[in-house]
Amino acid sequence: MKSTQLLVVLIATLMASFSCKQADKAEDFSSTEVTTTPATDLNALKAEIQAIEDEWEAASNSKNAVAILDFYADDAVSFSNNQPMLVGKEAIKKDIEAGLAKHKEGNTVNYETLDVYGDQNLVTETGKTTVTDASGKVIYTGKYMAVWQKQDGKWKTIRDIYNDDAKEK
Repeated sequence: MKSTQLLVVLIATLMASFSCKQADKAEDFSSTEVTTTPATDLNALKAEIQAIEDEWEAASNSKNAVAILDFYADDAVSFSNNQPMLVGKEAIKKDIEAGLAKHKEGNTVNYETLDVYGDQNLVTETGKTTVTDASGKVIYTGKYMAVWQKQDGKWKTIRDIYNDDAKEK
């Protein structure tokens, strides 16, 4: 009988202690200011990034290195296909110019944004590249990832990496 009474007293003590701690926690939360950030509409953000990729595509197809370079931040880093890391606009500019010089007349490139992750200030994009010849035949495909940052109201690429898919044999 004593052990039953002792058990009841112990349970009552634990319950009282637990409810006091819960009340203390409730008081702590009531004094804490809660802030929220507006939800990012990723579909709208994806459309916005795709529109930039469409401009990039037009610049690539017209071999406009200056326009392509303008998509990059001054301190951008590019991890180009089969090359060392390119740091800063000057190194990226040389790579762009060399790449455009290799483009065969009549070939066109298409960039397709597959996914975006982030918010209104920093976005990571994944996408695919398709290059076709003048007849529309696919020459090769590739993939890329770009990190975009809003700078002075414009999206700028701060990091990118891209490479070609394996050619079919």
